[in-house]
Amino acid sequence: MTQPVLPFIPESAPFSLEQRAWLNGFLAGMFSAGANGTAPQPNGAPTADAGPLLICFGSQTGTAEGVAKKLAKEAAQRGFAPKLHPLNDFEAAGFTTAKKAVIISSTWGDGDAPDNAVNFWNWLKADTAPRLENLEFAVLGLGDKNYSDFCGASKKFDDRLTALGAKRLASRGECDTDYEVAAKKWMDGLWEKLGASVASGQSSVAATNGQHAIATDHQLLTADKPSFSKTHPFPARLLKNLPLNGTGSAKEVRHYEIALGGSGLVYEVGDALGVLPTNCDALVSEVLAALGATGDEPVVIENVVVPLRLALAQNFELGKPTAELLAEIAKHAPASELAPLLAPEKADDLKKWLYGRDVLDTLLLAPKSISVAELLPLLRKMSPRLYSISSSPKAHPGEVHLTIGAVRYEKHGRHRKGVASTFLADRAGDLVKVFVNPSHGFRPPVNGDAPMIMVGPGTGIAPFRAFLEERAATGAKGKNWLFFGDQKRSADFLYEEQLTAWQKSGFLTRLDLAFSRDQAEKIYVQTRMLENAAELWSWLEAGGHFYVCGDASRMAKDVDIALHKAIETAGGKSADEAKAYVEKMKSEKRYQRDVY
Repeated sequence: MTQPVLPFIPESAPFSLEQRAWLNGFLAGMFSAGANGTAPQPNGAPTADAGPLLICFGSQTGTAEGVAKKLAKEAAQRGFAPKLHPLNDFEAAGFTTAKKAVIISSTWGDGDAPDNAVNFWNWLKADTAPRLENLEFAVLGLGDKNYSDFCGASKKFDDRLTALGAKRLASRGECDTDYEVAAKKWMDGLWEKLGASVASGQSSVAATNGQHAIATDHQLLTADKPSFSKTHPFPARLLKNLPLNGTGSAKEVRHYEIALGGSGLVYEVGDALGVLPTNCDALVSEVLAALGATGDEPVVIENVVVPLRLALAQNFELGKPTAELLAEIAKHAPASELAPLLAPEKADDLKKWLYGRDVLDTLLLAPKSISVAELLPLLRKMSPRLYSISSSPKAHPGEVHLTIGAVRYEKHGRHRKGVASTFLADRAGDLVKVFVNPSHGFRPPVNGDAPMIMVGPGTGIAPFRAFLEERAATGAKGKNWLFFGDQKRSADFLYEEQLTAWQKSGFLTRLDLAFSRDQAEKIYVQTRMLENAAELWSWLEAGGHFYVCGDASRMAKDVDIALHKAIETAGGKSADEAKAYVEKMKSEKRYQRDVY
């Protein structure tokens, strides 16, 4: 007999995860009860009660949140009663009274906590933080080894919880950008530590556990439909590739339009588009020459034999070398400038040396070429790049737009290129492999009447073009204020025609511009914020939502400082009061950032 498909609440429905989980559990119970009121267990569903499990996440782009959701689903299948919360909701989640907790977090900036975990970290590191001797915990970190403080936020959480008396259930896990396998391995090893005795079911029905039921993936319930994702990107048509800069610009920013017809992919404003690039042909040829290879040598990639040239072009990162590759090169070239920099006390010097250098630079240090067999295991797998979507699906049905600056520069005697940015500009042709990466939080105000303040210099304009198109399409009445800046107005005013038309119509209430090189003294978006502190304060007091998109290391920090200063000066608040005001904005989801 064919197993009936249970009714469920789709992820697009306007409910929180826990509300959706409760409703799915309720529907599952009603549907399976039958005429006699009994509720038979679905195949693979647990019969034991493994107890409550708190799962908290810190997520800037949604990846850590996605991993946390998978853990919560499996926890429910194993008999736990999982509660899933962003880390900033630690009070509502009952963190201080929890017996078992799992934290899954990415890292933002220089080892900092993501926006939806900042309040938690401030609470946790304070001298007033409570003792947590009754808590057993485990921490999984997601990061990028290209950054010096790899998984820095998760390290801080792990160390501080231990200092407060909490006990580790498992060693802290660390995942690089290619995180799926490592995350699954860590989670698979967690269940025994948690005392789970129930095997995870593979049923396509909802595993229920009271009001904490977690529904199975929508994808599992619609297995007959194609599903494109990071591991299975959609081959989309590239419709337009247009330069946005004018004559005399020092930059190369391009506008891309990509067709999604037939993919089943849907997105919301605030989401990102994943793009799977290929390496530059010239760089691949130079790497082959350094290896003494022709490129025709057969290699095995995921059980398929392909030529080495194709593998280097499509399957491996040729940018920043891995620590393992650096160590191997140092063995081949002990007299090289690299070798002494691998000593632990030389970490800062190594970081400076690596800036702008790639795999080819390291290969050229070895007088005896490293073999292909030695090299390939020491390279990272090619990762997709995520770009903020710059269109509203309501304004451009069946399409998605991107706004990307092509990275080209010269360093250490060689011309360098950004992998994905120049792939799209030069090498993609009319085909791009893409998938949608939901933002899980970076959205325009739900209330269309709420004021919206956006700070997006350079390509940071991308999501705010989408926000404005969405508000125009939905007829939202809230006021809109955009701070935009770049180098020269004559050459770098991205989307000038569209923005000025919105301003002229009154839809874009305020447009404050900051072109840094149009005058002797450089002016930036944060300069304009402080010049208009009084009005900025009035918008915030009226319930305004504040958004930032762009560079995390400098611009976003400078804008955050300016926001605090504007609140101090215009709001008549002390530094501590301004800090508390901003933290309240974050907790109310009125301060959101899309930074990189």
